[in-house]
Amino acid sequence: MGLMKTYGYYLILHILGLTGLIIAGVLAMLHGLWFCTIICGLLLIGICYSLYRIQIRQTETMYRLVECMKQNDLGQRVCAPFADPQMQKLAEELSQALKNLRTRIVDEEVKHQYYEMLLNKVDTAVLVTDRSNRMEWMNKAARELLGHCAHLPEEISTAIQENQQVAHLQKGNATFDLSLSVTHIQLQGRTCRLISLKNIHGALEYKEMEAWQKLIRVLTHEIMNSITPIISLADTLNERSQEHPDDARTHTYIQQGLQVIYRRGKGLLEFVENYRKLTRISAPMKTEIPLEQFLSDLQRLYPELEVQYKCPSSQLTWYADRTQMEQLFINLLKNAREACAHRSHPDIRIQVETHAQELIFEISDNGEGMLPEVTERIFVPFFTTKNNGSGIGLTLCKQIISLHGGQISVQSTAGKGSRFRLSFPAV
Repeated sequence: MGLMKTYGYYLILHILGLTGLIIAGVLAMLHGLWFCTIICGLLLIGICYSLYRIQIRQTETMYRLVECMKQNDLGQRVCAPFADPQMQKLAEELSQALKNLRTRIVDEEVKHQYYEMLLNKVDTAVLVTDRSNRMEWMNKAARELLGHCAHLPEEISTAIQENQQVAHLQKGNATFDLSLSVTHIQLQGRTCRLISLKNIHGALEYKEMEAWQKLIRVLTHEIMNSITPIISLADTLNERSQEHPDDARTHTYIQQGLQVIYRRGKGLLEFVENYRKLTRISAPMKTEIPLEQFLSDLQRLYPELEVQYKCPSSQLTWYADRTQMEQLFINLLKNAREACAHRSHPDIRIQVETHAQELIFEISDNGEGMLPEVTERIFVPFFTTKNNGSGIGLTLCKQIISLHGGQISVQSTAGKGSRFRLSFPAV
């Protein structure tokens, strides 16, 4: 064992020493040998101090072990304070435990860096929030989309609460259409939300281009369906008129045929005229419009309309084409009135507010509302749910708003009503 003594040897030696000195001290005191008693007392104090030092050596070993764990210095080797086999085995076990813990932490750190690098490479925004919408983690795409915000934006939070699959995020003058996916996970006994956001604005634009291509096919089909029978009928009438020019029955047949041609030609003209309205909207002639006066004029046309201001309205002006704006608002209010036709107490209102250099109108009603599949298609040309509708009203509205540099969106719930949100540059 060399110079070092085993822990068991130390312990037995001190116990024997304590026992012997206590007995000797008691006997010396009984026989009046006070000097011997004092010597025994001093030796007892020395042995007790030695035991205290043994305990301190063990405590220091445990303290160094704890300090290494606190400082994440898990590469240290634990040394036994005594050359006792059990102490050395315990030190080896502790050293192995530290090594295993260090290996596990390194593995977890490698995995963490790998997954974080992987998530930062994808173009889908991924973030984690708690139940109060406080941000806990974001990947690179999420930081670029949302910035370094502490809480989840209200638009996304509202979309999650309403179980919507698409969230519309307003950021400055830009609107992002975000495909939304939410997964609830348990972390350390608490519920968190793993949220992924995918910008599908480009995909929506592609869908819009497909809609225009579909429109062209519809136009071609409609025109061909009208022109072909007209040509065929005209050719038949020409032949009959040449074969029997003075026949009364031929004259009647020609009149009936001309009436059919007239009706088909008029229907085709109306169809093409609706198409021309979509493609020949003139550039807006912008002037300063006193907002309060503009909305008061609308109230004269629609007495049931209620106007609410969330901003000072007396001196608020709007730089836009008044004629086109009247056409826009009258179209939306007309739709709102028709949606509330079966309501005993129709509630149609316009709410006005200014925000971040924008003028925002919200036109809402408590009418029949729309199904989600209808809401997604209402701006598609010639799409309509009305029996006598042309399907170009809301398409014209969207084009007018686009020409003014604005944006339009809609939220609707079947049986509860609709809300159109219009935003325009404030200058």
